[in-house]
Amino acid sequence: QVQLVESGGGLVQAGGSLRLSCAASGRTFSRYAMGWFRQAPGKERESVAAISGRGLSTYYTDSVKGRFTISRDNTKNMVYLQMNSLKPEDTAVYYCAGGPTMTGAYDYWGQGTQVTVSS
Repeated sequence: QVQLVESGGGLVQAGGSLRLSCAASGRTFSRYAMGWFRQAPGKERESVAAISGRGLSTYYTDSVKGRFTISRDNTKNMVYLQMNSLKPEDTAVYYCAGGPTMTGAYDYWGQGTQVTVSS
């Protein structure tokens, strides 16, 4: 069982930066691929970024490439999402999730953290 807790969301002006953090419980953290997802009001949840268990592979959705960076520290059971050059369309609730593979179903989810980008 893995429990995930996100933090770092908030209100930022367009062009600004935020760093989201996700703290994971459990001693098998490095076995899990981790992902960041987001859901804006009235829209479906979408995958934003993902990272493999050892951090050797990453994935980004096209709209955030070059602006967002996912990373992890397996010694601290932490996953991060550095978000730069934020746009109003990045406004959403951001969720951290863990699963056996980057592209498969995710088994564990955090409660989400709100990111609001003002224009």
